[in-house]
Amino acid sequence: MFSQAQVRRYYDANTRVFLRHGQGGGLGAIHRAVWGPGVTARAEAFRYVDNLILQRLDSLASARSPRVLDLGCGVGGSLAYLAEQRPIRGTGVTLSPVQARLGRERMTALGLARRVQVIEGDYTALPADIQDVDLAYAIESFVHGPSPERFFAEARRVLVPQGLLVICDDVRTDDRDPRAGRTLDQFARGWHVNALLSPERLRDLAARAGFDHVDTIDLTPFLELARPRDRAIAMLAATIGRIPPLAHRFAPLVGGAALQRGLTRGWIAYHYAVFRRH
Repeated sequence: MFSQAQVRRYYDANTRVFLRHGQGGGLGAIHRAVWGPGVTARAEAFRYVDNLILQRLDSLASARSPRVLDLGCGVGGSLAYLAEQRPIRGTGVTLSPVQARLGRERMTALGLARRVQVIEGDYTALPADIQDVDLAYAIESFVHGPSPERFFAEARRVLVPQGLLVICDDVRTDDRDPRAGRTLDQFARGWHVNALLSPERLRDLAARAGFDHVDTIDLTPFLELARPRDRAIAMLAATIGRIPPLAHRFAPLVGGAALQRGLTRGWIAYHYAVFRRH
């Protein structure tokens, strides 16, 4: 298990690197590109999950401006996009003070600061004034949390009845292959992962917390896997992984290569799951 302090330091140390060298950095997107149906450009691929969330947002009946909560918001790229597309009132929560500062700067620069705020905080212990949320979502942040049970409990507390919770993240799909263990361990260590659950376990915990499972979409087929760039990184990561000081310094690289391997071999999947609060 990684402590919240360790996850915070991980993102404080690496966020600017992710933005500088990641292909979605200009959009404020630290998450993966998804080349789903109809996507023809990279910017659209980075917005694919955001647009799925927009569809769910539009399905809600509300007499007021929808209230949206981003649980693990990074620098607010997704939240800003949603606010540009719809008249929402939004809050983004991140453990990282570096990300929170960059997120606030983004909202100010885009003229969204009156409707959208980015705060430093813990999504398993949200501030008391966050409530009456219509839709909450977590994009590639759920796996970092220290307690899935507390995540669901807090999400239920802040959501209105019939409010929606979206989790888009990696799930464990094969525990039986003995070769999977080392790959999953490298992924967890490199990316500070605490909660790589099976889809069944995810749905069970949600049900216990008071959520109905609405739908799950497997987005794995739409990811970019085994590109020449990825193969080159995998070779470099294999070399680095054998040298402990370098493996620690370049942990995100080693973890990312392990994730690619797990996705390619079917040990990990990338799911978009929707739940509705009772």
